[in-house]
Amino acid sequence: MSQTITKSAHITWRGNLKEGKGVISTESGALTEQPYGFNKRFTGEKGTNPEELIAAAHASCFTMALSKILGEAGHTAEQMDTQAKVVLSEKDGDFSISQIHLKIKAQIDQLSKEEFQSFAEQAKEGCPVSKLFNAPISLECSL
Repeated sequence: MSQTITKSAHITWRGNLKEGKGVISTESGALTEQPYGFNKRFTGEKGTNPEELIAAAHASCFTMALSKILGEAGHTAEQMDTQAKVVLSEKDGDFSISQIHLKIKAQIDQLSKEEFQSFAEQAKEGCPVSKLFNAPISLECSL
């Protein structure tokens, strides 16, 4: 049985790159006209940006994939805290996501550090968002 799921986001942008401003809304309503723009992306001004949204998508996808793998092995996490850091690099005026670093800390009874690392590596490789990237994805685990 095959299944296709489609989710969407809507962006409205006005202006040029540096002075322009945009808003992003998601189909679910989790984001509704959330402002973003150059200063939010490159100068640290408060607000969201594409890299932050990618980090959120990757951290949540990875954690769900790991939960699935753990369940298949007969384990349930009491808690998992995942952080994704997305690195945006510039070289000769061309920007790219050059690295993503996943860091997870979990509370799981009766699971060795080696088993946890193995399951986390499987989740890193198998989560749909990981498969999307053409960049190295590092992983840091603590149990």
